[in-house]
Amino acid sequence: MEKEGKSDADNRSTITVNVKFSGRSIPVEISDECTVKHLKSLLQPLTNVLSRGQKLIFKGKVLVDEITLKSSEVGNGAKIMLMASQGLHQGDGPIRKEASNLPTARRMPEAMRPKRDVPQVPVVKSQLERWKATGVVALSECNLKVLPDEVLTCGPSARVLDLSHNAIQHLPAAINSLSSLQKLILNGNEIMDNSLSWEELASIKSLMVISLNQNHIATLPPEVSTLTGLRQLHIAHNELTGLPSEIGLLTSLEVLKVNNNRIRSIPESIGGCVSLIEVDLSSNLLVELPETISKLKDLKALYLRNNGLKSLPSSIFTQCCQLSTLDLHGTEITIDVICQIEGWENFDERRRSKHQKQLDFRVSSSGKFDEGADQS
Repeated sequence: MEKEGKSDADNRSTITVNVKFSGRSIPVEISDECTVKHLKSLLQPLTNVLSRGQKLIFKGKVLVDEITLKSSEVGNGAKIMLMASQGLHQGDGPIRKEASNLPTARRMPEAMRPKRDVPQVPVVKSQLERWKATGVVALSECNLKVLPDEVLTCGPSARVLDLSHNAIQHLPAAINSLSSLQKLILNGNEIMDNSLSWEELASIKSLMVISLNQNHIATLPPEVSTLTGLRQLHIAHNELTGLPSEIGLLTSLEVLKVNNNRIRSIPESIGGCVSLIEVDLSSNLLVELPETISKLKDLKALYLRNNGLKSLPSSIFTQCCQLSTLDLHGTEITIDVICQIEGWENFDERRRSKHQKQLDFRVSSSGKFDEGADQS
């Protein structure tokens, strides 16, 4: 028996359009019954440009969001030009042609990279004596590839170990001999996923700050949860795509900075980090936040700049009663969305109170919400 009519699916036609952006051509398969707005949503993860920051031009005309591709006369093989608005992007910025064939590693500025052709600076006796006397082991920019054995002889006298901007790839398990260490700074090295023994670090009960900015860490292991005394964790400008669910066990953590990575989602367990005061998730690939982030009663500052977020957890203003700083620049969230969230007025009052001194002296132009959400 013949069918009396075709279904909607039969009437749809899948086409391939070629979007020109920043010197490259991006092929996208899509139904011609889809709207221009839907095409923009598909282009967002391919270009890092937020939907509302995209202007699509076809045959000299700007395509309208609500119109279908078919109605816009966009057919198979059509060439569309994408123009990106400055600042409306996720991650570190739009994906350019020159970066399209590179790994996602965050490359530190040339001036900050260690000069590997320069010999390693030797440790002298007077330096070792100073370390033991002050408790500060300062070895930043010393062209190190390994931790000098002399550092371990400091034992419990070492409180701060600064190894930033070297070429260190691995820390020995014997690092736990620095039993009174409070701060471990490893910014700008060659640290990767297996470079650290988190369990050995956890055995240093005094350790409160770990800074691993500008390295090559793609995954945080579940063992990070063993650092129960940790108060600050800095892993900005790495290659993280997510956070382990075990991070919720860090109940003493006060500062979490994981900006400028490739994080696509935050685990619901983040609500377990009940001591968090400051969280920086800027320049990642987030499209939503878990409702459990509202459990952070002590949260005062939340930085979300340059993500694909379109909304916030519904109870963030009513439950995060200390929140006074919220950075939403370069997201899809507009001021209209913000004002509809319950508790907005109380948050705005806290924000105004915090910045009252600047407002009184006219450092800021007005008392309006100016920390993120655009008007439209």
